[in-house]
Parts: sequence; C-alpha cells; structure tokens
Amino acid sequence: MTDSSEANKERNRQIARNEEAKQITGSIRVSTWAIAVAVVIGAMIFALIWIASRS
Repeated sequence: MTDSSEANKERNRQIARNEEAKQITGSIRVSTWAIAVAVVIGAMIFALIWIASRS
C-alpha cells in the first residue's frame, strides 16, 4: 500500500509542476499581448502628436 501511496504523491507532484508551467506560459502570453497593445497605443499617440505639431 505504501508503493501506491508514494506513486499517488509523485503523480500529484507531477500534476502540480504541469499546472505551474501552464500558468507561467499563460502569464507570459498575457504580458506579451499587454506590451504589444501598449506599443501600438503609444505609436498612435506619437503619430497624432507628430501630425498635430507639423500643422
């Protein structure tokens, strides 16, 4: 019975490691989108200011 218990504990540890990896990947994906959106908005604001200053 101890072997079964140890196998379950190891299986649970592996599941926890997999979930952690998924969370990290998801966080990186969200961060990448946030940075991309910020760059696009910044470029649009810069373009508007540049166009306004040339007029």
